[in-house]
Amino acid sequence: MRLAPGEVVAVLGPNGAGKSTLLSVIAGLVRPDAGHVRAGERMLLDTDAGTDVPVARRRVGLLAQDALLFGSLSVAENVEFGPRSQGVGRQESSETARRWLAEVGAGDLAERKPRKLSGGQAQRVAIARALAAGPEVLLLDEPMGSLDVAVAAQVRSMLRRVLRDRAAATDGRSAAVIVTHDLVDALTLADRIIVLDNGSVVDDGPVERVLRSPRSPFAADLAGTNMVSGRAVAAVDVAMEPDGAGSGGRGGRRWRRERAAKAPAAGGAAVGMAAGGFAVEGDAPSSSAAIRTVSGAQVSGGTLHRLVEDEPAVAVFSPRAVAVYRTAPHGSPRNVFRVRATAVEARGDAIRVRAADDAGTSLMAEMTTTAARELGIAAGDEAVFVVKASEVRVYPG
Repeated sequence: MRLAPGEVVAVLGPNGAGKSTLLSVIAGLVRPDAGHVRAGERMLLDTDAGTDVPVARRRVGLLAQDALLFGSLSVAENVEFGPRSQGVGRQESSETARRWLAEVGAGDLAERKPRKLSGGQAQRVAIARALAAGPEVLLLDEPMGSLDVAVAAQVRSMLRRVLRDRAAATDGRSAAVIVTHDLVDALTLADRIIVLDNGSVVDDGPVERVLRSPRSPFAADLAGTNMVSGRAVAAVDVAMEPDGAGSGGRGGRRWRRERAAKAPAAGGAAVGMAAGGFAVEGDAPSSSAAIRTVSGAQVSGGTLHRLVEDEPAVAVFSPRAVAVYRTAPHGSPRNVFRVRATAVEARGDAIRVRAADDAGTSLMAEMTTTAARELGIAAGDEAVFVVKASEVRVYPG
């Protein structure tokens, strides 16, 4: 993974994906079997060259879920510890500590001992301590994980301001990595999201892109979006239904048959698909496209991208775009998924049905409470999920 100067990156993923291990490698607490870590022009770790800069000299700050303040020291002394350990004089260290305590809204706590602090206060002090050492890279491992909702919101707001101010003050010569399970952290603090799974990066991009068009099941579930994986097919038949501008402006259906680009020869480029036009919430796809799943089912939709035949691709659609039936409906061809409900959940004034098909793909549908009551579906029931092609976006996988 790479961080741009001044960038804040949120690292997300399921339990055991390697998120905390990643931070430990950057900080120098874990030495990988092979690899390298570089901060700007400084090589912190290079297993091939035998380089391994000690933790205390890496200029990396690590903030864990627990504040881990030194109980025998006052708040001010805790924050002074970083600069003092780097050889900074007592007076300058004291001034740095008080400046950072003021920045995080904890200036009035300077003389207290950690045992006298609330959870939110202790976390503010821990953030000040991490920043007072002047790290080039700040690592935060679930920084709001141990705080209640109200306090977490306050600390998150403070952290957002401090990270932005710090990037501006250092002219971008700093970066931050936040490991979190909370989507709110990513939305409010990060410029970019990296999704880890089983030790590998499975998605990486700007926050809005990852949540709008996820490339991994974890990101799709986090964003509350359905994602079906497969491979781009050679030819696509899509029934285009009238849906305002871009649907042809008249009733009835309009059929198109289009081909995905063939895999390019060495050094060549894939050929873009023919332009079409139909309306979808957000960016309007300009071509019809489809994927074929591992079970052989075809999922059709629209795309803004060049798809290469038989290359990995994903189809993404909102749970609100899914119609739920007990049996497959008659009528125009649509995307049809035969599923078994795994959970039925109330979400405000709506009902969300979670289900899975025979291949194990998890899907979600959202409906009104009235529709759910009439359908009478419960966990364990078989059902049919139906989605219009005009509601599906297809992306390279």
